[in-house]
Amino acid sequence: MKFIDEAKIRVEAGKGGDGCLSFRREKFIPFGGPNGGDGGDGGSVFLVADPNINTLIEYRFQPLQRAEKGQHGMGSECTGRAGKSIVLRVPLGTKVFDRETEEVLGDLTTAGEQLMVARGGRHGLGNIHFKSSTNRAPRKTTPGQPGEVRELRLELQVLADVGLLGLPNAGKSSLISKISAAKVKIADYPFTTLQPHLGVVRVDEDCSFVVADLPGLIEGAAEGAGLGVKFLKHLSRTHLLLHVVDILPPDGSDPVENIKIIRKELADYAPEMAAKPSYLVLNKIDLLPEDLQQAHCERIVEALNWQGPRFMISTVTGQGISELVYAVGNYFQEKRAQIESPPSL
Repeated sequence: MKFIDEAKIRVEAGKGGDGCLSFRREKFIPFGGPNGGDGGDGGSVFLVADPNINTLIEYRFQPLQRAEKGQHGMGSECTGRAGKSIVLRVPLGTKVFDRETEEVLGDLTTAGEQLMVARGGRHGLGNIHFKSSTNRAPRKTTPGQPGEVRELRLELQVLADVGLLGLPNAGKSSLISKISAAKVKIADYPFTTLQPHLGVVRVDEDCSFVVADLPGLIEGAAEGAGLGVKFLKHLSRTHLLLHVVDILPPDGSDPVENIKIIRKELADYAPEMAAKPSYLVLNKIDLLPEDLQQAHCERIVEALNWQGPRFMISTVTGQGISELVYAVGNYFQEKRAQIESPPSL
């Protein structure tokens, strides 16, 4: 199924049913009085987060979603049937915006979470409500109110703990396929990855985390170059970023400059993303002789003035990958412990 992470839809709630104008007409009862019933309420439109859905493609082809109208009231004090509400299933991590005001209406991040995006119209009143001691035969009713109509923008931001960043062919897809069961396409040409992939990494019985592999970034991604800008928003929910870099790029470029390009694009797109905790992952060290690996990587770290954790790995031989996985697992265990153990007074 094609990955679609944004959709524009129009939702229309149902109109409430009109009240009925009716009088009791039976043999031997000449003045039966009013008996017009109320209309039914219009149906509403709900969004619900469904963990079994991972794309918004359905709403690209069905942009109009309309709930049912309420039935009109009837004689003999019969109330009209309420219109059926509709429930639209969306993936976990879907953010809902009002297209006219750009207001955030909701953020569906947990399974089964519901959000009403258009309320159905209230029912109209029948003439039975307007009889009085001075008005025994009222001919007054009220119409049903119209339902809400909204233009919405649905934006999917994948729920992942760790995001993989890097230039095309840095080895991000190879890494996620090595540490998780994610099945991703791996090839020796740029932009092999065309859409985000999620993989669950299980460190031990009590510790696991979700990794997101995004299409490679290039210089100018924050302004729309390449595929990266389309998917950078998926990093907004991650807690940790892994900067994956090829230490010996086949095009002869400088790995230090490559890392600076990625960090600049991230800061240009959203400064708060650039401030997230980051690990430097120096990939493809198997291309160097063992006695030169440490010195080469240290030169890169010193040129960057990188103060955070760094790891030397090879997705071909598996070197350093277990250390990286355990370090990320420990990061989340420590973070969880801080949340569960508030500081003492």
